[in-house]
Amino acid sequence: MRGTVWAVANQLGVVATTPAELQSALLSGPPRGPVRLAPLGHDPEKLGELARILGEFGHGRILLEPSGEQAPGPEPAPPPPPDPHPGDPAALCAADPLKVTAAFEADEDDRGGLRTAWLRAGQALVREQAPADRALVLLAALPPDAPAVLRAALGALAAAADWSVADRWEAPGPVVALADFAGRLLVADRSGTVHGLDERRPVAVPTAARIRALAALPDATLLILDERGRLRTRGPGSALTRAVAATLEVHPGTALAVGGGAIAVGDRTGSVHAFGPAGLDQAALHAGRVTALAAAGPVVFSGGADGAVRRWRPGRSGRGAGGEELAERGHAVVALHAAVTGRGPAVAVAWADGLAELYGPGPGPCPGFRPGPAVRAVAATRSGELVVATDEALVMLRPH
Repeated sequence: MRGTVWAVANQLGVVATTPAELQSALLSGPPRGPVRLAPLGHDPEKLGELARILGEFGHGRILLEPSGEQAPGPEPAPPPPPDPHPGDPAALCAADPLKVTAAFEADEDDRGGLRTAWLRAGQALVREQAPADRALVLLAALPPDAPAVLRAALGALAAAADWSVADRWEAPGPVVALADFAGRLLVADRSGTVHGLDERRPVAVPTAARIRALAALPDATLLILDERGRLRTRGPGSALTRAVAATLEVHPGTALAVGGGAIAVGDRTGSVHAFGPAGLDQAALHAGRVTALAAAGPVVFSGGADGAVRRWRPGRSGRGAGGEELAERGHAVVALHAAVTGRGPAVAVAWADGLAELYGPGPGPCPGFRPGPAVRAVAATRSGELVVATDEALVMLRPH
């Protein structure tokens, strides 16, 4: 069933592993027309079972199309290679991913971590892609105790992919936010604890808050936007942080970032407010809620439920005062992060359909990466890597 759910979730542009998660994603997203489930090479019986389960959840708009009524399309693909041995990474990456998924569901032998990685990253793996890209996703999802020989084999297979895995960490808890402080990555988990991702100087700071966003000021003040949209601080603080906190007590925020000496806050109406030493500046940048903010120097980057990422420079008048579009897709932005590299700002973007992208100084983004599970947070490093965080792990990717 998992493979069928993943295939349908990809078709609908959501992230889900179970029918319940798929139903939740459909109900919490924007209004949709009837959801049509077409066999398209998948098991019709499993699609029928999925349609029945979703109907029982009360969706009421699940349509199962007969396999004989598919619209004309390109020439059929060549038949898939024979079923692989589950412990052979090269065969797994080239095989029919739905058959591999079914094989791993039926056999609990972990095969050195291959099964765990496949079932963790499956929604990304069932997409049409080159074996090298599938090997990269598997490598990023391997558990920490996987044998070195398996890592080396997947690394060799992934050499032709657009990214390489530069580092990987198990998440200290389900990740909700990332921030950078003096080149050190800070990780906030769902329990409200902020961790310093540095094995040489491990730090865990409990905050007693359900964290929505995280940022750090140069004076070592940690800024926390809680789930109610209020600002909490850890560290020295200042007249500016106290003023922002007082404002958010009355007008709660939805997103937070720090840059250029200012504190930027987004709100549910689509506006971004920059609080700085010279006063307050603001701009209406989105249609609907601001879901994420980042800053690189004096430039603020905002993402919204409208699927747009915009750049805005507070205090700038005239052309571009309302923000310039950096990217737009038909999915909400769930996380942003920006860093100043030697060639200019780099912006990491996470979308609600599980895609993470890195926009660098050059035109357009680097090729996107999908870890499989929902992306909870992202970060761009000063040396140009992309960090992608899910509930279970953080992986640092280096573009080729």
